[in-house]
Amino acid sequence: MGSGSSPCASCKLLRRRCAKDCIFAPYFPPDDPHKFAIVHKVFGASNVSKMLQELPVHQRADAVSSLVYEANARMRDPVYGCVGAISYLQNQVSQLQMQLAVAQAEILCIQMQQEPHELPTTHPSMMDCDAKSLLLAGSNTSDFSDQMPQFLSYTSSNTNNHVIQDPLKRESLWT
Repeated sequence: MGSGSSPCASCKLLRRRCAKDCIFAPYFPPDDPHKFAIVHKVFGASNVSKMLQELPVHQRADAVSSLVYEANARMRDPVYGCVGAISYLQNQVSQLQMQLAVAQAEILCIQMQQEPHELPTTHPSMMDCDAKSLLLAGSNTSDFSDQMPQFLSYTSSNTNNHVIQDPLKRESLWT
């Protein structure tokens, strides 16, 4: 048998004898039947078997992990699967990068207000410094270009008004 005296989760679910060279046994242990059940439901045992046989042995465990992840994502969101989760996370990264840029600009404003004698004379608007004016004026100022965040086109320090909505976001992915 594939692992010890008990058939692997695959053979148990498919109600067949687990051979000693069972391709599923190393990746679907008998103590975790849900793992194979969900992969079988989404991809089918035959397809999973073919995929594993086409891969080198050292890549099969990673492939099974990916199949389990995608199968779980497909069960939660049949249309987008893991792409919906990835898109949602990419959107979160973008929002956090934007918030970081604003925070860096606000730090720079505070530093500039504490040291007003070092302000360039070409930007009198910088005397009344806020994140918006710093980001906008800084895009044309070479003195500050090495200190400015990369999101110079951001026009407001209030990130709540500019939350990017992701049409692919599915609440069911995280519940």
